[in-house]
Amino acid sequence: MDEHKPRVLLTGATGFVGGRLLPNLVSNGFQVRCLVRSASGFAGSLPPEIKAEPVEGDLLKPGTWEASLDGMDVAFYLVHSMGGRNFSEIKSFAERDQKAATHFLKAAEAAGLSRIIYLGGLGELGDSLSEHLASRQEVGRILQSGKVRTTILRAANIIGAGGAPFEMLRYMVERVPVMICPRWVDTPCQPIAISNVVDYLAGCLQQEDTAGLSFDIGGPDIISYRELMLIYARVRGLRRLVVTVPVLTPRLSAYWINLMTPVPAGVIMPLVEGLRNTVVCRENRIRDLVPARLVSMEEAVCTALAETEKGPGRLPSTQSCFRRL
Repeated sequence: MDEHKPRVLLTGATGFVGGRLLPNLVSNGFQVRCLVRSASGFAGSLPPEIKAEPVEGDLLKPGTWEASLDGMDVAFYLVHSMGGRNFSEIKSFAERDQKAATHFLKAAEAAGLSRIIYLGGLGELGDSLSEHLASRQEVGRILQSGKVRTTILRAANIIGAGGAPFEMLRYMVERVPVMICPRWVDTPCQPIAISNVVDYLAGCLQQEDTAGLSFDIGGPDIISYRELMLIYARVRGLRRLVVTVPVLTPRLSAYWINLMTPVPAGVIMPLVEGLRNTVVCRENRIRDLVPARLVSMEEAVCTALAETEKGPGRLPSTQSCFRRL
C-alpha cells in the first residue's frame, strides 16, 4: 500500500464492476475503503490477498454512511439500482438512483472529497432515451453539478461473466436455436469488455487530466445486437438463427427473456428498453489519456465463458474456446 497515493472510497464493491475493480486498485497500491450493506459479510468474502476496509451503510439512508468519506480523497460511484427483482419495482429505480446521487454529492462536498469517478451509460438525451439510460445520464449530471470534480465514463453493454447483459446473451443463445426478436436487434451498439472498463476506471484515477471531464468508452467493434448473438454462437460452435418481427414490443420481449433466463425480471426490462437506442461512442479521447489494449467481442465472450463456473456455456479455458473460432 502506497501512502502517497490518493485514498479511495469504492461504492458498489460487491457489484459486477466494483468487484473487479477492487483487486486492481489493491494490487496497484491504493488504500481502499468499501461502502457495503454488510461489512462482516463482505470482509468474509474477500480472499486473503485483497486488503480493503469495509464500512457499512446505505446511500438511501442518510446518517448511516457519511462517515465512510472521512479521510478519503477520491470516490468511485458505481452504485446503480436498475429495476429491482421484479417488474413491479421498475418505476421507482430512477427516483432511487437520483436520490442516492444527490445524497452522495452533498456528503462528498462536506467531506472535502477531491474527485468522484462515475460509470454511466451511453446514449443521447435527444434520442428518446429509455428510462434506464436517461436515469444514468441524470445521475451523471447530478454528480457533476457540485464542487467536486467528477469524471464520467459512459459505456454501452459491458460484457463479462456475471454481468446482466452477458448472462441474458448467454442463456438466450444457448437455449434457443431460433431466436424471435424485435426490430431493435439490428440497432448499432459498441459493447465493451469488462476488463477494458476496469482499465479505464483505474486509469482515470491515475490520470489527473481526466478530472471533471466526461468520456465515451467502448470496445473496438461497432456491431448490432444480432451480430453480438451470432458472435456468441460462433465462439461456442452453435448454429443459431435470428428472426425479426415488427410486432414484438420491449415489454413482450422482456417477459419472454424472463422465462428463458435467470436474470431478475426488474433488471431485464430496463436493459431491453435501452436496446432500441443507438449506443455508439461519439468520441474516443479516453484512448489517448488512458491507453489500453481494446478487447474484441470474440475475446470478451470467450473470456466470460472461461470464467463461468456454472450453467450453460461452461468452458475450461480461454484457449479451448478460441479453438472453436
